[in-house]
Amino acid sequence: QVQVAESGGGLVQAGGSLRLSCAASGRNFSKNAMGWFRQAPGKEREFVARITYIGATAYSDSTKGRFTISRDNAKNTLYLQMNSLKPEDTAVYYCAAARSTVSLQNIEVWGQGTLVTVSE
Repeated sequence: QVQVAESGGGLVQAGGSLRLSCAASGRNFSKNAMGWFRQAPGKEREFVARITYIGATAYSDSTKGRFTISRDNAKNTLYLQMNSLKPEDTAVYYCAAARSTVSLQNIEVWGQGTLVTVSE
């Protein structure tokens, strides 16, 4: 069964840091783009960051400069380092593996999500 599973969420104070991990299983995703999305209470799911199969990255305007996406293909694992966290970063964060090597337009598998709560 192909799946991805997030971990690392939790409660942190504003200005703090968290590192999310996403472990993929069932097959190797080294040739696939992967990314992070988030959904805050009462809002739609939104794009956070993307990394292509060769490591090119892209970020939303709200996370650029504070978040860093990376991947370890040997471990089949995706990461999201989140620094300078703000209360508005509070959301459930989802990992996604795409069918494409570079685009997240067609997602093959979603994780169940991990909750990040940033207090004032």
